[in-house]
Amino acid sequence: MNQQTSRQSDLVEAAKRYAESYEGSPAERYIEHRGLAEVASRFKLGYVASAITGHERYTGRLAIPYLRPAGGPAAVATIRFRCIADSCTKSPEGDWLEKEQHEGHGKYLGLPGDPPRIFNTAALITPSPHVGLTEGELDAMAGELAGVPTAGVPGVSAWKPHFAPAFKGFDRTLVFGDGDEAGRNFADKMSTVLENAIPCAMPDGLDVNGFVQKQGVAAFRERVGV
Repeated sequence: MNQQTSRQSDLVEAAKRYAESYEGSPAERYIEHRGLAEVASRFKLGYVASAITGHERYTGRLAIPYLRPAGGPAAVATIRFRCIADSCTKSPEGDWLEKEQHEGHGKYLGLPGDPPRIFNTAALITPSPHVGLTEGELDAMAGELAGVPTAGVPGVSAWKPHFAPAFKGFDRTLVFGDGDEAGRNFADKMSTVLENAIPCAMPDGLDVNGFVQKQGVAAFRERVGV
């Protein structure tokens, strides 16, 4: 078994173990709080209760696997881990915007040396005249919950030029920017990178997940024009 095959096997085993620990865990309660329980099993979300070797630093975090639509032995491209401690999930301002850094540590952690990837690549092969693009995995899940095929990237700095061709086959790429300056900058940047991009900024203080949960699926679909 070569090194790449071994790594893929480890990722599949890790994702399976973490998914088995999800039910009844703090991660399940967190996802329910975010209104995403309906899609949790679809995205095979997990909880790091017992970490595989090398994943010890992620213990107690939500596990978000990057699934490959083709399935098979290499069905998990990577895993990202979100802190779900109270200090990282409750904002004193009551806003719903995800922030990458919080209180001196990474709210989201990836695997060492892993390159940026597109989350939910299944959206890119879904028959549809449009596709959504978000910053972050939970927002992509919220877009899917609203019935819009939605892919995500883990931040504007994670966008790579080789991602662009994957979006060319759609009439429109709906760029769901958060309701803050960074979110509007993300939408604007994608509009210069993708010829079919349509900026769809959320209201101030809301991201896609927050908008869908607070105002509902119908209001979200109306806002983004689908």
